[in-house]
Amino acid sequence: MSRGELWLMRHGETEWSAAGRHTSSTDLALTAEGERKAAMMGRLLAGRTFAMVLSSPLRRARETCRLAGYTAEIAPDLREWGYGAYEGLTTAEIQVEKPGWTIWNGTPPGGESAAEVGARADHIIELAVAVDGDVALFGHGHMLRVLAARWLRLEPTDGRLLALSTGSISVLGYEHETRVVEAWNRTG
Repeated sequence: MSRGELWLMRHGETEWSAAGRHTSSTDLALTAEGERKAAMMGRLLAGRTFAMVLSSPLRRARETCRLAGYTAEIAPDLREWGYGAYEGLTTAEIQVEKPGWTIWNGTPPGGESAAEVGARADHIIELAVAVDGDVALFGHGHMLRVLAARWLRLEPTDGRLLALSTGSISVLGYEHETRVVEAWNRTG
């Protein structure tokens, strides 16, 4: 088993992420600020080499990867949580009809459950630990939060405890045999 680190890169800002809209399959471009953050991510990574680089198939993650200076293999399991009927809505808009709802406590109609997203995260972790060296993952806020929770062997919904900004870098690794968070939510 590899003892490499998992470097999690959340895509740069989009129009919808800036507005707090749930964005899973809508394939939005980065804003100018998102492009700036993606380029800053590249400067923070300073040309670091990775044994494997994976990206969500969605444009905002692929473009962040490119602007950060990397070429990635597309990993469909890195796509964002499927929000179903809540795609494009803010939490406040959803809570008008579903008071108290968050993605962490309720499956969106026609969307994915936390367990389904957790299973995809587990698959990405399996791929990463099979590689000899560090792995870069370019993805999305909720998916990467679930992935970090699963790395720590927590429930997928425990990702709610890990806020993640657009254009951020986080690092998962080991302390002896224990999986840990080494750095979280670093931005330029």
